[in-house]
Amino acid sequence: MKGSREKIQIPDGHSFRVLRWNRSLRDVACILGPGRSVKIAGEGTHWHFHPEMELTLFISGEGTRFVGDHMGPFEAGDLLLLGGRLPHHWHTGGPTSGISLQWHFPQSHPVWALPETKEMMELFKRAERGILFTGGTSQAAAGMLQEIGSVSGTMRLSHLLHVFALLTEAPKSEFRLLSQRSFAITADSHYQQAIARSIRHLIANFRESVRLEDVVKLTALSRPTFARQFKQHAGLTFSAFLNRLRLQAACQALAESNQSVMEIALACGFTQISFFNRLFRRMQGCSPSVFRQRQQVPRKGA
Repeated sequence: MKGSREKIQIPDGHSFRVLRWNRSLRDVACILGPGRSVKIAGEGTHWHFHPEMELTLFISGEGTRFVGDHMGPFEAGDLLLLGGRLPHHWHTGGPTSGISLQWHFPQSHPVWALPETKEMMELFKRAERGILFTGGTSQAAAGMLQEIGSVSGTMRLSHLLHVFALLTEAPKSEFRLLSQRSFAITADSHYQQAIARSIRHLIANFRESVRLEDVVKLTALSRPTFARQFKQHAGLTFSAFLNRLRLQAACQALAESNQSVMEIALACGFTQISFFNRLFRRMQGCSPSVFRQRQQVPRKGA
């Protein structure tokens, strides 16, 4: 994995950049205007963060999203607003497509001199925890986002402000905060790459037996330093992060497969069914069987 801090280059002559991908988050085009684009390497498939804010729309595809200390499934139509320096990535379950806007408006930016931006500042503050938009707000903003690459100049800026206005006015029933807390990871933290390696290892191997000692060796950190930095960067302790990964996979399997609860628990890395059941009840508020009854619905396109 490359360094966990993505370096974003806003194109000359633009105050924000527009990204689009059609199959893979690794193969992204930066849209400069109607009929003009350049290819860039996408960073969304691994844990990373950047000072810039980001608004991402998934047009197609599904998988698991990681936003701060939040893990959860994503699907087509999801619209997420992410604050600067908020760690995130998307673990995709196949091809995806979407649009992403990225910008950096620090407190010194001239946009904040306009009195009409007060509510927008409040929106950006809430975005430090990540915001998922749904319903009519998501649909209206999605329409604007899909048009923004076909316009340029003042019209492009107008579309951006229109999207901000839609998000600012979203009713409480159409948005929710994702991470339990905001993050303020410093850009020069030399622990970034070490923690990124450990997170990549956990995501790739959580179904197997994972030993803390082996993961610590990957980072070349001492055990106390690893524990402290992992929680600071990921928002959870090592064991809590690992259990969340396993539980998220179990929830998906319960909703989509006919395997028994025991088979699913074992396949997701749990070795004690009693512990799995206790953890599941604590995190989901119901038993795995009840969760399955509530969540198992025909898959889209099936």
